[in-house]
Amino acid sequence: MGRRKKGDPVHGWVNLIKPLEMTSTDAVSRVRRLFNAQKAGHAGTLDPLATGVLPIALGEATKTVPYLMEADKTYRFTIRWGETTATFDREGAVTASSDARPTRAAIEAALPAFVGEIDQIPPAYSAIKVDGQRAYDLAREGVEVVLETRKVRVFSAVLADVPDADHAVIEVHCGKGTYVRAIARDLAEMLGVCGHVSVLARTRVGQFSESDGMTLEKLQDLVHTGVGLDGMLPVETALDDIPALAVTGEDAFWLSQGRPIVLVPRQVENLKACLVPRTIGGQDASRTVLATRNGKAAALCELRAGRLNPTRVFHLEPES
Repeated sequence: MGRRKKGDPVHGWVNLIKPLEMTSTDAVSRVRRLFNAQKAGHAGTLDPLATGVLPIALGEATKTVPYLMEADKTYRFTIRWGETTATFDREGAVTASSDARPTRAAIEAALPAFVGEIDQIPPAYSAIKVDGQRAYDLAREGVEVVLETRKVRVFSAVLADVPDADHAVIEVHCGKGTYVRAIARDLAEMLGVCGHVSVLARTRVGQFSESDGMTLEKLQDLVHTGVGLDGMLPVETALDDIPALAVTGEDAFWLSQGRPIVLVPRQVENLKACLVPRTIGGQDASRTVLATRNGKAAALCELRAGRLNPTRVFHLEPES
């Protein structure tokens, strides 16, 4: 007889609005304890000094985290001109200062250079691993960290506000792996001034937006009044851009056993028309299809030779 898992079989997503000065790990722990969930994870770390959208997966939703990790993101951040810091945010020690301030026109003229597929060097204070260690741990120990340039994609970068001469508010829509602090660093250098990120908020991750988010306080109120599940989104939320096929109960059973199911030609053609190139966790996922049963995720599959071959099976029925 297998060992019983600790906690309850709670499955779904929480669109958490992470508060200031809380780590992403602490946020996940708080949500997991609230629901007494057996398993939890998040889709993309937010620094303690950042606020905003932190999607948290519970139970079977953790199997879909890699798909949300690949999603586009939007950020709204404030650059404070006049001081450069070691971390390029307000946490780090000041490394340079200047009285120079960029004009609105100069900022607007510079931002188009940061749109498109660009080369970016991540900040030394980042979670990237160097020889098995986090870059920020090495940097804090005084080790000189040199990270390689990487390609990132920025879909838009606009100047949203200039509240005063010392600050500029910028909104960015970008792809996976883009560092806002690096954009601030490089923008300041291009403008010939000093600057760092003083305020940072993530406003969207894929389908999860700030306007639909849930604070910890609101989530706690729902849980304590017995309607905590009202604060959760379905497992399928992170898979809304994956082609889906509703299957019968018998087919869902075969998939749950790790066995492929055969499709009729019309189903194959309809699915092929919806497939798009995509990479998940560095692996080709261009043939990925979501099999659903009664509107719930049954399995993630690969479409090949007229068959759906299960690669990830979901167990969404409550345990007895």
